[in-house]
Amino acid sequence: MKLKHIGSLAVAIAMAIPIAANAQDDLVKMRAGMVSGIDQIALPIAQEKGFFEKHGLDVTIAEPFATGVDLLNALQSGVVETAQVGVPMIGAVVRGMDLVAFGNYSGSAAQLGSDTTLAVVAREGSGIDPKDLTTIKGKKIATSFGSINHLHILALIEAAGLDIKDVDLVSTPPPDMTVALLTKGIDAFDTWDPWPIIALKDVPGAYQVVRGGNFISYLGFNVAMRDWLENNGETAEKFLAALSEADQWMRANPEEAAQVATRWVPGLDPAVAQEAMKYNVQQTDRRLSANNYKALDDAVATLHRLKFVESDFDVNKHMDSTHIVKVMNQQPGLFSDLPKISDDALIGDGFVYIRKAD
Repeated sequence: MKLKHIGSLAVAIAMAIPIAANAQDDLVKMRAGMVSGIDQIALPIAQEKGFFEKHGLDVTIAEPFATGVDLLNALQSGVVETAQVGVPMIGAVVRGMDLVAFGNYSGSAAQLGSDTTLAVVAREGSGIDPKDLTTIKGKKIATSFGSINHLHILALIEAAGLDIKDVDLVSTPPPDMTVALLTKGIDAFDTWDPWPIIALKDVPGAYQVVRGGNFISYLGFNVAMRDWLENNGETAEKFLAALSEADQWMRANPEEAAQVATRWVPGLDPAVAQEAMKYNVQQTDRRLSANNYKALDDAVATLHRLKFVESDFDVNKHMDSTHIVKVMNQQPGLFSDLPKISDDALIGDGFVYIRKAD
């Protein structure tokens, strides 16, 4: 089993278990990218546990990127061939990037609502009441524009019966949110784990306003440039099978998975990783269904309606379920511990998502 990173993490190569040269030559080489987040950990798990090699791949994982935007820039420039990214995919497609989602790394194929890894944390004295979401009116709340946490806070604002203008949203990178809360530069923030858990631990008086809530469907896709996917279908299927095996291992071994996370998310405390992993395994589902098409379509429509992106697009042109459906059909055991996808959401060859009028 080889542990390889691009960049400063290359020291991990020294931990590699030697593989016979002729066996190594048979493996298909790939370069994959991820964001520094707890929900992305199946990728390094697949490498550390040897699942990539088992499925015939030699995958090099780039040192984790700070944001999905940074990761997509690396994908477009050819630094990586596949990426794990969610909402930033929307802005990239609108700007003309020919991206295709071919698998899911976080969310749910079995249901629409799935946002357990997101939380809103407020500072002491903010005046925000967890039992009354209307109290976010007039508050300064940090989120990351164009990311999944942005979508989550927009949904909360709508659920509270408020207008987006009623809340002062500040675009902030997740690692900076805890400091902003500590210095009272913001009243609250909405983001993904581990940052809410870190803030609750490190900011005196900080408290949780919302954890998940099924306000939105989480978006977390395996994506690639269209030309790469069209020319590497078999490789994509091996990649998805290995990641699906890593997902299943993670669901069965959350404590060990948390230990892996501490090696890939800089500065991640083991206790925080353990807590975050409890939420993460609730939405590790590599499958695609009609629910995932609708999740992306709803997100596109919302961001366009609120003028955060300039145009809408047909999700059918930027999702290809062919490869993951093939893995689902040929290796059903990889998903046997997951909830069944309902007949009306199950998809097959030739599936076309149709947006329903409001």
